[in-house]
Amino acid sequence: MSSSARFGYFYIALSSLLFAISGTASKFLFNDGVTPYQLVQVRTVLSSAVLLAWLAFVNPSALRISLRSLPRFILLGFVLAATMFTYFYAISKIQVAAAILLQYQSPVLVAAYVLVVTRERHSTVTLLAIAGSGLGCYLAVGAYTLDLLSLNKAGIIGGLSAAAFLACYTVLSESALRRYRQWTVLFYASFISAVTCNILLTPLEGLTRSYSAVQWFWILFISVAGTAVSLGLYNKGLRLVRSTHASITATLQPISAAIIAYLFLGEIMGPLQVVGVGLVVASIVLLQFGRGKRQE
Repeated sequence: MSSSARFGYFYIALSSLLFAISGTASKFLFNDGVTPYQLVQVRTVLSSAVLLAWLAFVNPSALRISLRSLPRFILLGFVLAATMFTYFYAISKIQVAAAILLQYQSPVLVAAYVLVVTRERHSTVTLLAIAGSGLGCYLAVGAYTLDLLSLNKAGIIGGLSAAAFLACYTVLSESALRRYRQWTVLFYASFISAVTCNILLTPLEGLTRSYSAVQWFWILFISVAGTAVSLGLYNKGLRLVRSTHASITATLQPISAAIIAYLFLGEIMGPLQVVGVGLVVASIVLLQFGRGKRQE
């Protein structure tokens, strides 16, 4: 495997870690009275504002896109907003473990898209990695203790919708990255998702409510590190590895969340959860020994 592909896996793994930390922080904010809708709105507005200021100062040329590309970016921004909305909605309706499990069925959807639409055949290594990461995710979040049939149906639909939107975001981003830099793609996706949030909700509702200093700290962390930086790293990784491999590697997010909960919240991981962590890590390692190099 080439060194560029190794960096691609590293960027996506680091992105997943930041997502996991921001996910735990989001749960803290929900328990503290912030609604998922307000958090998504603040998150998209602040992250796009930070990206705009940074790019305008560092690399203004990255803000230029052609008018022909605008519909693609509008679709990408809408999908990003929908991914955030449906994921947080699922968390608000069902257990976090179940919401994570449902969202991280996206690698299967990405693989199905690649197989059906692009006619690209998956290697045995890739198929084994998909199966291993899916089973590992199931075990790591402790989903075997959940009574899925008793869960809120709206929450289940939200979680499955999040998986579909995440798969769409991965595929659309990979396509956009063939023409534009990762920060250009990220800014316009974030900006349009912010516009979408302010159309669907009361404009700037999330920004006008009162927050404590601790809440602001985590909101800023989620908006900058957990969104702008994390998605930037994910897009950078997508330039170096296939979308199928990227989505499998991203299953490190729930694994990271389980480990963070163990280290900082004292949530004990059972033997099967540890096995799940091992399966996901093994699946990602398996990809790296397979045909991980992106075809140019």
